[in-house]
Amino acid sequence: MRVDFLSFIGIIIAFMAVLGGNWLEGGHVDSLVNGPAMIIVIGGTVGAILLQTPVPVFLHALRLSGRVFLPGRINMSPTIKKLVTWSNIARKEGLLGLETISENESDDFLRKGMQLLVDGSEPEVIRDILEMEVDATEHYDLQAAKVYEGMGGYSPTIGIIGAVMGLIHVMQNLADPAKLGSGIATAFVATIYGVGLANLFLLPIAAKLKTQSLGMTKYHEMVVEGVVAIAEGENPRNIEMKLKAFLS
Repeated sequence: MRVDFLSFIGIIIAFMAVLGGNWLEGGHVDSLVNGPAMIIVIGGTVGAILLQTPVPVFLHALRLSGRVFLPGRINMSPTIKKLVTWSNIARKEGLLGLETISENESDDFLRKGMQLLVDGSEPEVIRDILEMEVDATEHYDLQAAKVYEGMGGYSPTIGIIGAVMGLIHVMQNLADPAKLGSGIATAFVATIYGVGLANLFLLPIAAKLKTQSLGMTKYHEMVVEGVVAIAEGENPRNIEMKLKAFLS
């Protein structure tokens, strides 16, 4: 499993920038810690997105969150070599010569394409079936990314709600100076939480998941072209040249 070190570095830099800037201005870390503000922003954001999102999509978004730090490996070059090798076998032994190979293939999508080949499906039928799966997978993954995008949209607004609530608390306790500090702190810190959570975490996570989804779609499209080319009996050298265009 490949580790995306840029995600870890990005989080560290984000924290250091906020906390470091606060320290340089003479502030203290404990001034940014406020329980009520945290409950308002996180609870409100999660509640809003749960109201908006179907359960299967929300659960899929949670599963995909691990890809931010541990993205799946997309083996473009090795897969091209496999497809070219299989095209040579198909030309020499026929499509049935790929039956054993297809059964031992670990990539689910690639194995499905090979099974369609072995079953003798027409090239256009193979293309239609595989492209439908590609589109469905991409749509599902992009829906999951939009969960984090939606949270990034709600979070700043919920922060403003927290700020207004803090100011209401201040106005209600103008006669008691001892209670003014907590209300003002909640007002300002809630805004920081809302804007910071959206722009430092939620929106970047959504963008990264979208990028990974598009990368996986590109890989699947390459597989579709390779499998269809084998079904059409194209020259292995031509197949290799066609598939290498996906590496650019």
